[in-house]
Amino acid sequence: MLVVDDDPDILEALSEILEAEGFEIRRARNGKEALERLEPDPPRLILLDLMMPVMDGWEFAQRMRQKPPAISSIPVIVLSADRNVGSKALDIGAVGHLAKPFELNDLLELVRRALKGPGSGSPATAQATKEPSRA
Repeated sequence: MLVVDDDPDILEALSEILEAEGFEIRRARNGKEALERLEPDPPRLILLDLMMPVMDGWEFAQRMRQKPPAISSIPVIVLSADRNVGSKALDIGAVGHLAKPFELNDLLELVRRALKGPGSGSPATAQATKEPSRA
């Protein structure tokens, strides 16, 4: 799984939590780094922040979708503080989204659902209503 976020604390916290759950994690601090980490061994899932320097999540998603199917078909979950995260996630073809701050259990549920693949239900969404543990 590839976690893409420009906030080093969020990037580290998400990575540690997901690794503790048994996931193999790669990290990127912006869209440019994320593109470089897609090959030669594409991740099974991408957790993507939208608002980042160098290359934002929008541009990353556009460039990723222009790659061969092994890369362009990787599911993306958008994690963003943007209040319009739901519509923006749909615009880039994400399989799910979470508004920051979010509950870690919501994140883990979305990740597990996305990794099950197509046919596991409608696009996943969640809105956090309580303070998160660390994300």
